[in-house]
Amino acid sequence: MANIFVRISDVINANINDMIDKVEDPERMIKQIIREMEENIRDAKESVINAIASEKQLKRELDHHRNEIDKWQAKAEKALRADREDLAREALGRKSEHERITGDLDGSWTKARETGDRLKEQLRAMENKLAEVRRKQGTLVARKRSADARKALDNTHSKINRGLEIETRFGRMEKRVFDAEAEAEAIAEINDDSGGLDREIEDLEKEDHIESDLEKLKKKIGQGES
Repeated sequence: MANIFVRISDVINANINDMIDKVEDPERMIKQIIREMEENIRDAKESVINAIASEKQLKRELDHHRNEIDKWQAKAEKALRADREDLAREALGRKSEHERITGDLDGSWTKARETGDRLKEQLRAMENKLAEVRRKQGTLVARKRSADARKALDNTHSKINRGLEIETRFGRMEKRVFDAEAEAEAIAEINDDSGGLDREIEDLEKEDHIESDLEKLKKKIGQGES
């Protein structure tokens, strides 16, 4: 029984929030605490019931012997009134035995009553603590899940930011490709323009050659006619 109430005292004095803050899974920790407290309360109730039953048994025995004291006192007085001193002496002897037993029982009953009261007080404190944990359970679980959601959202933002950085780098690379393509097109256009000029010059040279040949042919023909 002592071990049970040592555990009860530990839980009663414990700061539940501090206990939960030290674990990675507060939701599971809360459920475990509640299970342990319920088990301890069941064991404690049985111990308290036994302690109270023992105290009541001692009280009944104590009351019985106190009644016996009063009874033998009355018998002694009755015997003495009847001039039966021998019976009065015997009755007082029986009374003395019950007084001795009563003295022993009175101390035991007082301790048993104090122990029972203390155990009942501890049990009530344990039940109050259990009620407190149950009241906090929903709030703490909700807070834990909210924290997990915030962490998940932060991770998502980090991934999005990394994705945006990648997209930015991709955009820069894409711009470089566009610039290279534009440069290539410009070079090709310039090359195409210079090639056209060469062709025009070649055409002029061909025309000059043709004109020269034509003049030569005209002269030849003219000489033949002459």
